[in-house]
Amino acid sequence: MAEKPRLLKTVLGGEQVPAHLARSVIEERLRSAIVDGRLPPGTALRQQEIATLFGVSRMPVREALRQLEAQSLLQVVMHKGAVVAPLIGEDAVDTYELRVMLESEALRQSVPLLEPEDIALARGYIQQLEHETRHADIGRLNRLLHMTLYSKARNQKLLRMIEVELNEEERFLRFHLSSMGLGKLTQDDHIALVDAASAKQVDEAVSVLERHLNNASRTIRNYLDSQAAR
Repeated sequence: MAEKPRLLKTVLGGEQVPAHLARSVIEERLRSAIVDGRLPPGTALRQQEIATLFGVSRMPVREALRQLEAQSLLQVVMHKGAVVAPLIGEDAVDTYELRVMLESEALRQSVPLLEPEDIALARGYIQQLEHETRHADIGRLNRLLHMTLYSKARNQKLLRMIEVELNEEERFLRFHLSSMGLGKLTQDDHIALVDAASAKQVDEAVSVLERHLNNASRTIRNYLDSQAAR
């Protein structure tokens, strides 16, 4: 029983945090550890153990776990409670299919209204992505890049739905990088996407985005089919 608390302390740290920051700190520490693989799929996360580690009540821990479950990073399993979700599953293909529909529409609405400073911000995120190798930071930068390009869409509910899907995307990054033998993501599609957005070429931008997302979906579909055939 002593082994797991020691693992959690090594992975999450153990310093006490102010009560008003506890939920956000615990959520971010857990998300980063799950995305980076330091907390592998199937790891059980007990509320009391985490609360004791950070010197807080169980309430902020429960809220943090609920947020991570909503992002499909955790699953609730009978007799085990919250456990780290599998790295990849059938729902990953569904996620990408949904992203194609939602993000294509947001991009169509947003591109004509993007300002030069939006394009500069997007290019800045690409520059950072070209040098970043930490999975959690790749996921964060990828999300910021895409949301910058969609930011001028008039439908705010659409943007909120997309951000939920982009948060879920972070758990697929390790799969994509390992399956392609890469340490970081290639930025060719992102560069082409921003170039088209900068030139106000709406149809071209949407075409690049759809190709980008469908390629990722095919990688996952091929992997799942190969696993099922074993």
